Amino acid sequence: MRETAFFIDGPVGQLEALYLQVPDARGVALICHPNPVQGGTMLNKVVSTLQRTARDAGLNTLRFNYRGTGASAGSHDMGSGEVDDARAATAWLLGQQPPLPLTLLGFSFGGFVAASLAGRLEAAGQAVERLFMVAPAVMRLGAEHPLPERCPITVIQPQSDEVVEPQKVYDWSQALALPHELLKVAECGHFFHGKLTDLKDLVLPRLSN
Repeated sequence: MRETAFFIDGPVGQLEALYLQVPDARGVALICHPNPVQGGTMLNKVVSTLQRTARDAGLNTLRFNYRGTGASAGSHDMGSGEVDDARAATAWLLGQQPPLPLTLLGFSFGGFVAASLAGRLEAAGQAVERLFMVAPAVMRLGAEHPLPERCPITVIQPQSDEVVEPQKVYDWSQALALPHELLKVAECGHFFHGKLTDLKDLVLPRLSN
């Protein structure tokens, strides 16, 4: 099965995207990519691993480039603008028939985008089945980006992360009043070099149950 390349209408122009429809899908997954200013795109290998993992769990998958990334229109906002883009992508994904449960996954800056989006969707009455935040940029999650309160949250943090300081994620997790699980990956850097299989092994069973 290969993903289909196409464009979604975004808030500031077209968004480049890749969509995969699996037979008898039991859900849909949106995957949000890392910091575009630092070279992050939807083709990032962690994003690709999350996409394949969701596919293997029986979910239709959508990944996309934020504004100003790849062939997507506009310029980087590095905040609410990328969440707006993700919401437009979600609207397209949920508009496919039949409507299916939504899972959000995000890596690094994309972890912030996915978490903020989940909070927005829940506030608007749209249920989110599950939220995965991988090496997330939690320092961006201020009061203006509330988290969802009703969906299960899984945080996966490399213990040797050289981009997002692990202790910041641990402290954020400890202070978070919402129920969630924090999974620490030993001897693992931010980009999961040599550890992508470990990442899949953590995510797949949680997507499959």
